[in-house]
Amino acid sequence: MHLKFIPVLLALLLLPLAFTASAEQKEQLGDWDVHYIVVNSTFFSPEIARQYGVVRSKYNALVNISVLSSDTQQAQTVSMQGTATNLLGTEKKLNFKKVQEGEAIYYLAVFSFRHEETYRFNIEIRRGNTVEKLKFQQKMYVD
Repeated sequence: MHLKFIPVLLALLLLPLAFTASAEQKEQLGDWDVHYIVVNSTFFSPEIARQYGVVRSKYNALVNISVLSSDTQQAQTVSMQGTATNLLGTEKKLNFKKVQEGEAIYYLAVFSFRHEETYRFNIEIRRGNTVEKLKFQQKMYVD
């Protein structure tokens, strides 16, 4: 292999890792498109964190979920509850707070974690008689 190709190969191999920790994800659950992301709370400026009642810490993460109609892409008002469970089985309840900015609606929850701790998220989304479950897993890193 020529030496000039090694940096390119290395960059291509590492590129997916750059997006793993904080890339937004989407799942279609029933008639909803559910967008979700988990980021370290230090990602937000102190002003924004204060505005949304988020305590900034390298050991705090923010779960951000939005629920849109699959047909119209309009934000949906729902109720949401869930847990984040590490691989040792320690469960943390997620208390979601609804935030509305214009027509956009976000559901935010903060939880604490340790460096390189993996969490399984189990979130129930409810509107009327409709109940959907969002499940995903993410490894957390201290910034």
